[in-house]
Amino acid sequence: MVASRENRNNPGRIPALGLRLLGLIFISILLMYFDNRDSHLDSVRKSIGAAMYPLRVTVDAPVRFWNWIGDSTTSRNRLEQELSRLKAERLLTNARLQKLNALEAENTRLRALLEARNKVRDQVRVAEIMSVDANPFNHSLVIDVGTQDGVFDGQVLVDANGVVGQVIKAGLMTSQAMLITDTDHALPVEVNRNGLRTIVVGTGTIDSLSLPFIVNNADIRVGDLLVTSGLGGTFPSGYPVAIVDSVTRIPQEPYANVTAKPAASLGEVREVMLIFSAAAATAEADDNE
Repeated sequence: MVASRENRNNPGRIPALGLRLLGLIFISILLMYFDNRDSHLDSVRKSIGAAMYPLRVTVDAPVRFWNWIGDSTTSRNRLEQELSRLKAERLLTNARLQKLNALEAENTRLRALLEARNKVRDQVRVAEIMSVDANPFNHSLVIDVGTQDGVFDGQVLVDANGVVGQVIKAGLMTSQAMLITDTDHALPVEVNRNGLRTIVVGTGTIDSLSLPFIVNNADIRVGDLLVTSGLGGTFPSGYPVAIVDSVTRIPQEPYANVTAKPAASLGEVREVMLIFSAAAATAEADDNE
């Protein structure tokens, strides 16, 4: 009501507003024409843009910060998932690698046995060790062959490096064998260097043998190779048994203290070879008769 009263009191105000509007439109058209033609307002536009930039950054900051948090969280989750996947793949790869290492070691042992078999003149058969006696004072093991495979009591076991032991009880499908380090085992040997004959007995220690019947003045040295002498007919001659690792000559005593280390790796052996020598076969046939 007040505005209508003022308009009625000032009838010339409406035409003045219309003129101003027309003037502004004309000026706008004129500025657009000159700006489009000669780009006179570029500097003004740049100045206005520079002045508005801080305000634009301030307005966009919350949105950008939120987007950054979302991207960081997503990236972290992806990295954690990728890390978990890589850890699982590493464990699987390590497991496969261990299996490959085991297969490679087994392949190496079988190749060594094959090479040793080619050097052996007697007939041999490869057998696998099934179990080892848990009693540390009883050095015995079980192999996966028996009498149906021609195994007999007293048969010699060797590996790629030397004598392992002998069969003490041949079963139908499996056999029990005694290692040369067992305290109940004795083996006739000779020094490969000079032919000195003696007997090696087990000490109950997996890496040590004893030569209790070496006299003080006997010609035996550290490093001498002991091989089977063939005496007694059980062990064929010429197979490596041990290497002398200590010689202690005791004054006023008839015998020296001599020890040797087995040539075979008795604590690591997994496969063995059974020797079928002609002498052993003849002795077995005589026993059967």
